[in-house]
Amino acid sequence: MPEKKNAAAGWPMLKGEYRSGDQTSCVAVVTCGSHLEDEALIAAGAAISGSCKTENLGIEKLVTHIVSNPNIRYLIVAGAEVKGHITGEAILMLHKNGISNNRIVGAKGAIPYVENLSKNAVDRFMEQIECINMINVEETGLISSKIQECLQKDPGAFSKPPLLPDVKEKDTQNSKGIGNDLENDSKNGVDPADFAKRDGTGGEYLGIENVSSLVMMARLKAIDQKIAGIGDYHKFQAGYHAGRMEGFAVGFVIILAIFGLLLLIL
Repeated sequence: MPEKKNAAAGWPMLKGEYRSGDQTSCVAVVTCGSHLEDEALIAAGAAISGSCKTENLGIEKLVTHIVSNPNIRYLIVAGAEVKGHITGEAILMLHKNGISNNRIVGAKGAIPYVENLSKNAVDRFMEQIECINMINVEETGLISSKIQECLQKDPGAFSKPPLLPDVKEKDTQNSKGIGNDLENDSKNGVDPADFAKRDGTGGEYLGIENVSSLVMMARLKAIDQKIAGIGDYHKFQAGYHAGRMEGFAVGFVIILAIFGLLLLIL
């Protein structure tokens, strides 16, 4: 029986378009721009399955969920490639080449920068898992078969404990990782004392280990809010362009109608 470890508290920590299952599973699935039957992939044995549309913040969430669960040893990259972002390729390039000045080396997408992950987190991502390229495969049965194949080869949990990825502080000269500098957290609006109160269930006070974990979750929540903002922006842009095209089409039809009436009159 392969050795297993506990994932980070509250795993998976960030919101997103995914489903989670057995956190001791060795397989994660990312479906890029496709919305496939995540429940079926979870039933096949995946620990987590969901889409990833952006080659920056979306990948940051993906990396966070993987390195915070040492049981995940395989990442199946499937689904349709995302036009412009080319997210699937960016994931493969991140795993193969890592980053240079926050840029994913070899990625061809529009903005392949992971600014909220440290090199340590990226190195762990590269070391912990094996990437399996199934880009443009959308057949649930084929992906499920690959999940089963990976489960049969389960090497057991990664040798190191869950990693809570560092979030870089752009406004401080001496940045540190999540939960590593409680004084710095206080200066940035996160009061560590708030996390040391009762957990709300009538239980005992939270210990310092949980304080660090909760500080990490607060930082990750801030990243999640950034991602939500970018999603709203993309929706606005899509609606704006769709509205322009619809207006053009309506105007063109009206012009044709007026022109036809003029021909009848003349």
